Amino acid sequence: MGVTQHWKKQHSKYLPRIHAQFAEDLATSSAFDEPHILSRHTSQSYLETSPFFNEYMKPQALVDNMYCFLMKTFARLAWLVFARNERQGIITDREVTLTRLLLPHIQRAVTISNMLDARTIDRSRMVEALDALRCAVVLTDASGTILHANRSAEHMLRNGRPIRNVGGILHATAPSAATELRAAIDLAARHEAEIGKIGLAVALTEPGAPTTFAHLLPLAGSELRTCLQPTAIAAVFIGVTPDPRDAAEATAAAFDLTPAEARVLASLLGGATLAETAVGLSVAISTAKTHLDNIFSKTGIKRQTELMRLGMGLVPSVKTNA
Repeated sequence: MGVTQHWKKQHSKYLPRIHAQFAEDLATSSAFDEPHILSRHTSQSYLETSPFFNEYMKPQALVDNMYCFLMKTFARLAWLVFARNERQGIITDREVTLTRLLLPHIQRAVTISNMLDARTIDRSRMVEALDALRCAVVLTDASGTILHANRSAEHMLRNGRPIRNVGGILHATAPSAATELRAAIDLAARHEAEIGKIGLAVALTEPGAPTTFAHLLPLAGSELRTCLQPTAIAAVFIGVTPDPRDAAEATAAAFDLTPAEARVLASLLGGATLAETAVGLSVAISTAKTHLDNIFSKTGIKRQTELMRLGMGLVPSVKTNA
């Protein structure tokens, strides 16, 4: 549920104290690595006398919040805040674990967004910055027209895998991925705020093949217009294929998978079928299926393709050249 206009206006009253608290937290070396949780890192005596807690949070039935720093530069400071209603109770270890897994991805997206801001980088430096990324980067307009491709992307486009240039339009080579990539670009152009409904990643490869994902960063309707291509509405980042073991470990940590379940997941993420997984792990196929059913139950996912997207999507894919 969103914040009403009334509480948005009320929030501004407490900004000086909030900023002062952020400044105190930034003084610690771990501020950017760990989420700050009200119920864990703030004393009860402070809460009892805090106007923000008693006049802003309590009337809205908010009992806890967690904030994470995303970026700090000379000109900008960015953070992300989650609040919990009394119906859900205070923030638990599970939310902290998931946040720790997602935080590097969000920080990276914000850093890339800042890098693409027209006010902080000129055209020539923009080209250098994008070419410095090991992953492929393609900027497109609302119709999917390729406006700019960095060196890695140009290499992929020349080879025709996993993306290709069709009359100047960006396409995924795999037919099943082409429709999804097109839908993600359409959504970025029309409803940037809803891009999360597509997911953090679009699978570019067919089931059974080593998985490659495209991560879509929407540029429309914000300050993220680039001086390189002012008409760009989406930046498509295509990273190297994540290690299935890393993806399985990240998923196991997030959803409390057993070691046996993690091994089954790693095999499946590596492109093996369930039968091949059973043979590779020297277990009965019924046992492998039981482990898979448990994974589905714990993650809330019902299809294997969605499971692969979840696992691979938890692994960082954007790196820069040294």
